[in-house]
Amino acid sequence: MTQLTDERAHADDRVLLSPGPAAPIPDPGPTDRLRGWVVTLTLTAIAAITRFTMLGYPTDAGTPVFDEKHYAPQGWQVLTGGGLEDNPGYGLVVHPPVGKQMIALGEAIFGYNGWGWRFASAVAGTLMVLLVTRIVRRMARSTLIGAIAGVLLITDGVTFVSSRIGMLDIFMALFVVAAFGCLIVDRDQVRARMATVFEQGRIAESVYGPRLGVRWWRFGAGIMLGLACGTKWSGMYFIVFFGLMCVAFDVAARRYHGVRRPWAGTAARDLGPALYALVVVPIGVYLATYWAWFASETGVDRHAVGDQVGFGGSFSFVPDALRSLWYYSANVLEFHAGLTNSAGNHHPWESKPWTWPMGLRPMLYYFAEGDQVTGCGAASCVKAVMLIGTPAMWWLALPMLAWALWRSVAGRDWRYAAVLVGYAAGLLPWFVTMDRQMYYFYAVALAPFLVMGLALVCGEVIGTARGRIGAAAAERRGTGLLAVALYLGLVIANFVWLWPILTALPITLEVWQQQLWLPSWR
Repeated sequence: MTQLTDERAHADDRVLLSPGPAAPIPDPGPTDRLRGWVVTLTLTAIAAITRFTMLGYPTDAGTPVFDEKHYAPQGWQVLTGGGLEDNPGYGLVVHPPVGKQMIALGEAIFGYNGWGWRFASAVAGTLMVLLVTRIVRRMARSTLIGAIAGVLLITDGVTFVSSRIGMLDIFMALFVVAAFGCLIVDRDQVRARMATVFEQGRIAESVYGPRLGVRWWRFGAGIMLGLACGTKWSGMYFIVFFGLMCVAFDVAARRYHGVRRPWAGTAARDLGPALYALVVVPIGVYLATYWAWFASETGVDRHAVGDQVGFGGSFSFVPDALRSLWYYSANVLEFHAGLTNSAGNHHPWESKPWTWPMGLRPMLYYFAEGDQVTGCGAASCVKAVMLIGTPAMWWLALPMLAWALWRSVAGRDWRYAAVLVGYAAGLLPWFVTMDRQMYYFYAVALAPFLVMGLALVCGEVIGTARGRIGAAAAERRGTGLLAVALYLGLVIANFVWLWPILTALPITLEVWQQQLWLPSWR
């Protein structure tokens, strides 16, 4: 039978860099493998139902809505143009190709319609529920806490809407979560290998500790990070943050198992392979995503060398194709750098990153009113799709982050530290360019880490299952379960209340005003 947080199982997990006891205690993790998968797949099925229901609705008279107008046509161009997208309206394709390639897969199945250009997004959003459930289950050593995370992600408005629109952010978030999950599994695998060496009495053979062999999960994280960068450049932030987290995991593992020089051991044994797996591999994957551009004759700036760029120069030893891609990327960077408020670029629904944790400035994707909108039971109806975080979750972001920081520092809990790393990677870099135009959909990658943090807090509210006996312990656990159940009920009710403005169901003007809780939502 599964248990909640097991104090014995977490005896070696208190902090990224905490010293451990003389004899490390093995961490078995959850033992209810079958039930764990039944719960995971059940939640994934529920997520699929919510994401795929009325997936082709709404459209703008059969055409894409909001920024789908960029990516759905480019996906179709990928499908019909030999894998290559262009943008004749702007003369420049401003994002890497992976997201458009994903959209093209759906359009290949269903055609150029709402189902076609949104199918891949719905698949990505559904898979994210599966991944988050499994990741939190592993981190908390509890199927129940993993299930709580799955329920929270299902009822999150940001990932729900992003799973039902043909844009890029849901794909990047999926790859980031997959990379994070790979590194969590890698951490467990490293600890298991270190424990084996310790049991065999070989830890002291070198002051640097043992070599850990090939780490395929870390390699997999590199592939996922490369795909994230191949979707949007902001995936690079996660390479930096996750790379530091992985190194910290390695230092902690060596220190815990009694390696005499854990920092030097990590530098000697782990740093080089980590740079290969989390820097070189992502770069290689990123370049590979441009396969169609490399193979083309008509891609944007494909033959810039010899035209816009001379053949000679300090970098003439670099292949012309890579130099052309560099030139093309520089043009894209210049385009993005020019989208600033000081240059006169403004949008009525833009937002700044300090508003994202609580979702203070959502994003209106679709709005329709007038005689053509009916079905609400009143003379005047409206339909809207708004990217908005479920307030019962997002309004707790700051308390959750504060608690996670406290538990990371004072409680030395590596799980909260890992969640903070993921959240920080999705938020902090945006503060460097505050003048730039920004939008709430940049915060899609924050949602899974918000959910992980909230689920871990719920686990603490419930309390541990082992090591407690007597009526008082049962009462404490029962009260915690009741509190968490009531909270989940509140989140679900909040999600149901928002459903009409997440899915463009016809509502009255009065209901529309009731949905807009804050002045900044208008």
